[in-house]
Amino acid sequence: MAITVLAMIQMLAGCGGGGAQKTINDRAGTRITMPRKTERIISTAPSNTEIIIDLGLAERLIAVDTYSAELAGLRGELVLIDFAYPDAEVIIGLEPDLIIAAGHNQMASGEDPFKLIKETGIAVVYIPTSTGVDGIYEDIRFIAEVLQAGGRGDELIGQLKEGIDAIAKTGASVSPRKSVYFEISPFPYMVTCGQETYLNQMIEIIGAENIFAAEKGWFSPSAEAVIERNPDVILTLVDFTDVPLEEIKNRDGFAVINAVKNNEVYAIDANSASRPSPRILPALRQMARAVYPDIYEEGF
Repeated sequence: MAITVLAMIQMLAGCGGGGAQKTINDRAGTRITMPRKTERIISTAPSNTEIIIDLGLAERLIAVDTYSAELAGLRGELVLIDFAYPDAEVIIGLEPDLIIAAGHNQMASGEDPFKLIKETGIAVVYIPTSTGVDGIYEDIRFIAEVLQAGGRGDELIGQLKEGIDAIAKTGASVSPRKSVYFEISPFPYMVTCGQETYLNQMIEIIGAENIFAAEKGWFSPSAEAVIERNPDVILTLVDFTDVPLEEIKNRDGFAVINAVKNNEVYAIDANSASRPSPRILPALRQMARAVYPDIYEEGF
């Protein structure tokens, strides 16, 4: 494979998917030379794929990561690539104009999985996980701009902002506020969110308080820390274990938590909540109705 890839690099180096158009900073702050055209796109994360679909540009996709495979709106014949270990030979052979990658693509190896591909001149732009809702707006705007569909991006941002602002207006008047523990991964490897994450901001938007708002980023809390903070409500994205809600309720020591005592433990759609894209809105509505069913009506 190495010899084949090396030959491709020598053949394609300097081509850059159609020649340089301009130089921009991607969402990670890296300077990128953009191709003249962006008709053949590879998306390596479902959040980015969802944005591309919602912009009405799914027909430009020639390959997506395996997690994107089941998204509605994609053509059935797309090539599937590994999320963490993309096959350079396959990708180079597809001759993409642009690869839209995510920060999570680097997590498995800790290195840039597209380094070899960049050496052929293929443009790769990175979109790290947004730290807040405004970052998601900027992700949409950036992808729309690099795909030369700026007007569609503004329209999509407007639709998302309208829905979020309506919830935020109600959330701002909530009193008293309930405390929430948001579980992303279950015991024994529990993961939750603190400040500087879009999920923390979503909790605030509905008028609730994250019990770990004093922490930063995505991290692993101890069970004792959750018990000590005694949340009024527990929300979970876990959908890959048997009876996840019952597992939380029956967890050692959790019986004293108000959320468990009052049966306020709810599942939130993992696909919607875990992907920073326009599709966070259904998760936000679901969170609002779960935490404050008397305030947010079913059709909100």
